[in-house]
Amino acid sequence: MEIAAQVAQQLSETLSPDCNAVHRATEALDRLSLLPRFPFSLLSIATGGENQGQKIAAATYLKNFTRRNIDGGSPHSKVSKEFKDQLLLALLQVEPAVLKVLVEVFRIIVFAEFVKQNSWSELVPDLRSAIQNSSLISNSSEFQWSTINALTVLLALLRPFQYFLNPKVAKEPVPMQLELIAKDILVPLLAVFHQFIKKACKIKFAREMETETVLLIVCKCMYFAVRSYMPSALAPFLPTFCGDLIGVLGSLNLDSVVTLENEHLMRLKTGKRSLQIFCALVTRHRKYSDKLMPDMINSVLGIVKYSTNISNLDFLSERIVSLAFDVIACILETGPGWRLVSPHFSSLLDSAIFPALVMNEKDISEWEEDADEFLRKILPSDIEEISGWREDLYTARKSAINLLGVMSMSKGPPTGTSSNGLSALSKRKKGEKSKRNNQRCSIGELLVLPFLSKFPIPSEANATQSEVLDNYFGVLMAYGGLLDFLREQEPRYIATLVRRQLLPLYMMSVCLPYLVATANWVLGELSSCLPQEMSANVYSSLLEALAMPDNEDTSCYPVRVSAAGAIAALVDNDYPPPEWFPLLQVVIGRIGNNDEENSVLFQLLGSVVEAGNENVAVHIPYIISSLCGALSKCIPLDLEPWPQMVEKGFSTLAVMAQFWENFLSEEFEHNESSEKWAPGRTTIGRAFSSLLQQAWLTPMRPLESGATPSFIDNASTLLLSIMLSVSERNIILELKLSDLLLVWADLIADWQAWEESEDMCIFECIKEVVSLQRKYELKDFFQRLVPSPPAPPVPRCSVIEGIGAFISKAILQYPSVMWRACSCVHILLHVPSYSFDSEGVRRSLAIAFSRALFSCFRKIQDKPCSLWKPLLLAMSSCYVCYPEAVMGILEKDEGGSFTNWTSKLCHVSSSSFEPGLSTESEIRLIVMVLTKVIEWLMGLGKPCDGFIHKCFTSLMEASIQLKKIQEEKEEDEENDEDDEEAESDEDFDDETEYDDEDSEDDEREETEEEFLNRYAKAAVALQSGSTIEEGEEMDGQDHVIELGCLEEIDEQRVLLSLMERYHHILIQEKKISQHLISSFVDAYPECCLFFQQPT
Repeated sequence: MEIAAQVAQQLSETLSPDCNAVHRATEALDRLSLLPRFPFSLLSIATGGENQGQKIAAATYLKNFTRRNIDGGSPHSKVSKEFKDQLLLALLQVEPAVLKVLVEVFRIIVFAEFVKQNSWSELVPDLRSAIQNSSLISNSSEFQWSTINALTVLLALLRPFQYFLNPKVAKEPVPMQLELIAKDILVPLLAVFHQFIKKACKIKFAREMETETVLLIVCKCMYFAVRSYMPSALAPFLPTFCGDLIGVLGSLNLDSVVTLENEHLMRLKTGKRSLQIFCALVTRHRKYSDKLMPDMINSVLGIVKYSTNISNLDFLSERIVSLAFDVIACILETGPGWRLVSPHFSSLLDSAIFPALVMNEKDISEWEEDADEFLRKILPSDIEEISGWREDLYTARKSAINLLGVMSMSKGPPTGTSSNGLSALSKRKKGEKSKRNNQRCSIGELLVLPFLSKFPIPSEANATQSEVLDNYFGVLMAYGGLLDFLREQEPRYIATLVRRQLLPLYMMSVCLPYLVATANWVLGELSSCLPQEMSANVYSSLLEALAMPDNEDTSCYPVRVSAAGAIAALVDNDYPPPEWFPLLQVVIGRIGNNDEENSVLFQLLGSVVEAGNENVAVHIPYIISSLCGALSKCIPLDLEPWPQMVEKGFSTLAVMAQFWENFLSEEFEHNESSEKWAPGRTTIGRAFSSLLQQAWLTPMRPLESGATPSFIDNASTLLLSIMLSVSERNIILELKLSDLLLVWADLIADWQAWEESEDMCIFECIKEVVSLQRKYELKDFFQRLVPSPPAPPVPRCSVIEGIGAFISKAILQYPSVMWRACSCVHILLHVPSYSFDSEGVRRSLAIAFSRALFSCFRKIQDKPCSLWKPLLLAMSSCYVCYPEAVMGILEKDEGGSFTNWTSKLCHVSSSSFEPGLSTESEIRLIVMVLTKVIEWLMGLGKPCDGFIHKCFTSLMEASIQLKKIQEEKEEDEENDEDDEEAESDEDFDDETEYDDEDSEDDEREETEEEFLNRYAKAAVALQSGSTIEEGEEMDGQDHVIELGCLEEIDEQRVLLSLMERYHHILIQEKKISQHLISSFVDAYPECCLFFQQPT
């Protein structure tokens, strides 16, 4: 059977409902993929397979096959000319369903060969010929190719050029490939596009689907061509092209009913793309767009007036109105644009912008049916979780608000008097009034605020009139868009606005949830410019909204969520409440009442705790105790997955625990008495212990229940706080700490989610466990007792064994935690108090660590890198403990690994290696290891060869460096007190001066040229590798390794003993430099005798 038939058969098998058959077919295809004609077979099946399913399966497999191999070292990484020619021919004739998949293959090859290497020289001429001879463009009746297929290929060819390709260049020129495409294909295509437009715009009703599709694809191609660059060949044709786009926009009927198979849908998509092209031209290519702006403005002014009917528009029509607002905003921000737009300010505000802001039926429907979507679209805040880019969030209302903000900041003509909607509310002083004379007033003062002041705030008398409520909703939305304008006003001006236009809504006896929710959002938007004297009123109103109950007809969920978002914005912008405790009480009291709100409340609580700092710290024990009590009621007793509230709650507790410990460490650094905070720490430890006991020690609950990666990491933070609260042995029993540690060790021993969590706290927890064991000798730390019947007589791992399993997996699977994992290797081997009975556990750990460390090191040993240091030092710790066992592991490798490891260790200890040895503990460990290695080599009776000489030279260099660091440390300790006093005096003298300088310096806004230059330099640094490489955790290099019992060893005595026994062998050949000998003798004068030459 030929290869194509075999591939076709296996592809058909992949469509089988039998999983085993699919698995066998996949394995067979993987074997066939090694054959050189395999991609050709896939291509032939994609174009001429037995059925549609087989064709799409072949195209999909070819796409994945190409993606895997295009950048690799496989034989298929270089695509042959024959295959590229056949691919292009296939693309020009396949049906749409196959084209959609097959064009992805083309895009992958185009980017790798045409864009990056500029090596597919025949592509542009061939594609130009195909377009000219296609069905809708060829003048001959005997056309060869589909026009839509050919243009789809062109679109895929242009797609990579929509973004700048070389970030290292500040002002990147147009790529020569794009210039070629523009000259040979796009310019001739624009003439065809013009003819199609003339034909299409004449037809009012019956539209041809193929023609509309061609128009859309050509617009997409042009958008990709000019979004970032401006090909020189296209510039002369922009006026004609923009005229054609204006014709498209003029033919739109946004009131029509659109279906997915409607030709009108294609026309709307073309209109949408036309507006995006206008935005790109105005923002990126002012040189060419200034003369086109008058026609653009006239075109979009007619579109934005559809906002009066916004509630009846479908999504695509509303998106077009939104983009029309965006085009006006882009033009308004230019010099010529202001002169074009300003005559229309009044009509825009009255007939387009404000109608888009008022509440409509669609808003009310969305409030009732999907409140979260209402909040995301209309009242967004940082407390909401929005991931990715969602076009449906870019509504006409948001674009209208943006345009209103841009308009309000623009300056009108010079005037002697100023008028605004709040002039009667805040009287200016005479001096201030004269100061403002003959200044250019903003449109916000001249037009926007007077316009908004026409709409009265709802009162008891008119609260039932829907028009009043809908209009004031629009007024509030407008205030939210005037942030930049309001920032330029004086604080009392904003205070008057808030006091008279917002706060009365919270005091009405009639419930107005739509307006209160919007007022919450406005307060959040204005958080950066609210006067501090209004703090009590603002927070009082928001707390009232945060606790607003649902009424009979309307849910108040958006009111409560928007209030939480506003409070979070206020505290994040350094606008604190007058008192923190009432705010904390309300938030804590709300948690657990409504599952939908718990997530938001937890985020709010975290924001409040972080912003409150020392003001909140005193309340942390109360918060944690209350929150633990609420969470304990939500942990299910059966095997059901944990509710989201529990997971979010543990995450919030972890944040607060981390904050608490950081706060205490800062307090202790400032010599604050630990006794002051001891009761709070005890309260927190008991609350966390009770919660973890319920989660982990409940008899009906297996260990795996609720043990998600994020939960284990958060639980580690809680466990760390429990251990830090221990001040005496009986507290360990009271908190059941040993039992909790056993469960925790079992959980982390099976840890598999290295990419899902930062697992930062697990390592901190490990260090504290070891420290606690050394103080109080924890039960089941080294060995776990055999469980009593009826449980099976097989003990699970002890605490240190579970930790050891976790560390071994960390070393093997996750380079980003290598520094922390290796730091724990030193701690686990040297810090615990091992007895004779537990020595076997220590040996098992050293062997397991050695295997993991050597396995990881073997993968990177060919090229020095920063990970050498932690790996080799950790292996050194294992070697110091059990030299024979580690040597046995190393010597199992074929490459003489003990010698190799020792040589690499000598290299790491040298001054030429970066990052070199920087701490006393690192150098002491190197000295001890090299001493042991040389003693072992000398014990074998070998002559002093080059390898031994290298080890001895490295030992001398390390010993000199160790002595130097120890002497510097002694000098630093002697001078610490004097330095601290001097620094204190300097800080006191300079404090006022620095504060004055900071207050006087105005931050200069970065220009576009400076921005581009800065990012180009950053891109160069990134590509050159001067930044942190993946897997290299640079901050970990500052970790000081703990040697525990090894600290008691006198390395100087060990060194002298080695020199005394073997100096006559080690220095007999006089290969050691005189400079090194001199430095060594200066550091260790007692060794001078060993280097004296016999007379």
